Amino acid sequence: MSNLSVNICGVNFKNPVIAASGTYGFGREYNELYDISKAGGVSTKGLTLEPRSGNPVPRIAEGKSVILNAVGLQNPGVEEFIKNDLEWLKGKTTVIANVAGRTLEDYEKICARLDGLADMIELNISCPNVRAGGMALGIKPQNVEEVTRLTKAQLKKTPLCVKLSPNVESIATNARAAQNGGADCISLINTLTGMVVDIERRRPLIANNTGGVSGAGIMPIALRMVYEAAHAVEIPVIGMGGINSGRDAIAFMMAGAAAVQVGTANFTDVYAIPRIADEMNEWLDSHNIDDVNQIVNTLVLN
Repeated sequence: MSNLSVNICGVNFKNPVIAASGTYGFGREYNELYDISKAGGVSTKGLTLEPRSGNPVPRIAEGKSVILNAVGLQNPGVEEFIKNDLEWLKGKTTVIANVAGRTLEDYEKICARLDGLADMIELNISCPNVRAGGMALGIKPQNVEEVTRLTKAQLKKTPLCVKLSPNVESIATNARAAQNGGADCISLINTLTGMVVDIERRRPLIANNTGGVSGAGIMPIALRMVYEAAHAVEIPVIGMGGINSGRDAIAFMMAGAAAVQVGTANFTDVYAIPRIADEMNEWLDSHNIDDVNQIVNTLVLN
């Protein structure tokens, strides 16, 4: 078997297949089906200072080869996560705490609270499903740099990963802004913004009107953006967007990703993460590659 372990910013992952934020909860439900230590890591639900009930329903809808969600960062709040879930999850796998806020001060406070507790912080400045806060911070490069610099100053022990929005003019420019702000790595892409319409009711299917688009249909866009970002910065990149198979994950790593996150696939196949890791191993073995790190950034353009 090939070596699947990866190290990003000094953080070890058993394999490069990480559960994406908002698709895996805190891992407890999936652990009832399989041992989630098989996952390379888990990026938690977006954590806010106070509990959030999220957006009104309906807040999930299907599109063609995609889903739309406008859950609105429903979560129990950072203190409840630390009290009830963090140590249990750390006993299973590598923990990336996804952090969300409405203000710069929110981000600073949550990062300071989680410093030294989570294995990595993932700064969610790109959620399109809330009406204020993080989404705006993730659009303009100067804002990306500012929120990165302020939150990085709160972290003395824990590496900072900045999750980038695809809804921008230049993903390479925003990737460099995160790097300039002190990010230890970046992750992308967060969901695109979209709409699904019920033509009989002449209304959007989602109560929030628009939602974040994810799933297999966005993979070509995500792959292009990961390639562009990875070649714009010197820090590691975690890639995501439409990954459904080991071959998909291999493609992202060839494009420059040091690891990947799997999200929507968990809804259609609850065993997606261990399956994808196994499929990656099979592909590597079939190509006589004994270490997954050897394929990173090996894409050759025509």
